[in-house]
Amino acid sequence: MLFNFSGIAQEIEEGVLWNQDIQLNWSDFKGKVPPAAVPAATTASGISYKYSANLIHHEVELDYEVNAYFYPNESWYKPDICDDLILSHERLHFDITELFARKMRDKLHRTSFSDNVKVEIRKIYKEILNELKEFQSQYDWETNFSRNAAKQLEWNKKIAKALEKPQ
Repeated sequence: MLFNFSGIAQEIEEGVLWNQDIQLNWSDFKGKVPPAAVPAATTASGISYKYSANLIHHEVELDYEVNAYFYPNESWYKPDICDDLILSHERLHFDITELFARKMRDKLHRTSFSDNVKVEIRKIYKEILNELKEFQSQYDWETNFSRNAAKQLEWNKKIAKALEKPQ
């Protein structure tokens, strides 16, 4: 018995794929600063996935791709108050998104799926996004949005070390 499933979750805007060899610069932040915006900058990033699954003899064979993206047109900064420390803070938001894309890849790799694979993958995706949101909030809180330079440097090292681990 053979069944084919496929699915995709992707943002509308074309994004910049995360790459360890490329660092964001202020010129990548192309969005307009919203009126009455409080933060100095905002990094819009997200995780997308696509997959195909075959059910062969009650066993699901899954082929998938999970990526972290930066969305330039949704990301913005205030040039008059932004500096290199704030840029490193914003870059780290994108790096954190990549860490959670890796976490999703790992979870997909380790999961045994049923013939309800679409629902199961969607559940994993939602869980990862919730964890990512909480982690990003913790990062902002602990660094006080980059204002705590010592904490910012700690986070920079922590995330750089996590990104060094083999996938």
